[in-house]
Amino acid sequence: MVKTKGMKRKRKVVENIDEENNQKAIPPLTRTSDEPAPKKVKWVNKQRVLVFASRGISHRDRHLMQDIRTLMPHSKPESKMERSENLFVVNEMCEMKNCNKCIMFEGRQKRDLYMWISNVPQGPSAKFLVENVYTMAELKLTGNCLKGSRPLLSFDDNFNSKNPHYNLLKELFTQVFGTPNHHPKSQPFTDHVMTFTVLDNRIWFRNFQILSEDGALAEIGPRFVLNPVKIFKGSFGGEALWDNSFYVSPAKYRQQLTKTSAGKYINRLHQKVAYQESKPEHSYNLNPLDEIFSGDALQKAQEIVQDKVVGKKVSVSSDSQGLKKKKKLKARKKFQKKKQQATK
Repeated sequence: MVKTKGMKRKRKVVENIDEENNQKAIPPLTRTSDEPAPKKVKWVNKQRVLVFASRGISHRDRHLMQDIRTLMPHSKPESKMERSENLFVVNEMCEMKNCNKCIMFEGRQKRDLYMWISNVPQGPSAKFLVENVYTMAELKLTGNCLKGSRPLLSFDDNFNSKNPHYNLLKELFTQVFGTPNHHPKSQPFTDHVMTFTVLDNRIWFRNFQILSEDGALAEIGPRFVLNPVKIFKGSFGGEALWDNSFYVSPAKYRQQLTKTSAGKYINRLHQKVAYQESKPEHSYNLNPLDEIFSGDALQKAQEIVQDKVVGKKVSVSSDSQGLKKKKKLKARKKFQKKKQQATK
């Protein structure tokens, strides 16, 4: 009987301790402070951009792709795509990665770089030729910004003009390069500006750090120029909505340069042939005796006499040297004959 009473007492003590711990763990129903509870902010604009390239791009193009990935915290990487595959396969890759936007770099001949920017499910999509590429590591500029910070997008007045293709490209750029608000990988700061300016029918991209509220800027990089080629209705294909009439392919441009250089060489040859044909054999019919009567006649006569005297002296000296050489040769021959007779 004594043992059972002791066990009951121990159980009661353990139960009381557990109740006290539970009371401490459960928060009170009413808040002690008047501050409102922090609300979880919803990530509404769920833009995800797939940034990758096809095989055949150069090292500089690969570094440019890496720079764009670092500037865009809402981007996703992907391994290189084979050239033989059709571009419509990119839509399936984006669906597998749960992305609704895409930036694809396409290299040709390790020289030319093309960029595709597309709205993946239905389109539209735009194709650009990338020119004048300078990466961040190559430039080594003074500007710097937080990784993952949200950028301000600055567009030229040409994007607000009557040209509809620039309005469409502006909407594409804002959806692709603009970091969504409250993205998990983004920082709640805006400390850099991405500028898009239209000049010479091309779109110039620059990235600047905001130094102060006065508008002082410092360039970060990268730098590149987008030469628009076509805008398509679908994603990576479909009906062409707009075609750039000023666009010249880089292969054709190089061909024109070689033709102009070849034309310069041919023109030079034609000029030489024409000069030789038109060149006269004798420019002027001059009389050699005219020089005698020019100037003072007495001085000319004295100069002619002196020339004749000098010529005679030179001829006499040359004759005397010739006689000496002949004598030496005769003396050598006699000496050789005497030697031969002595040996016999």
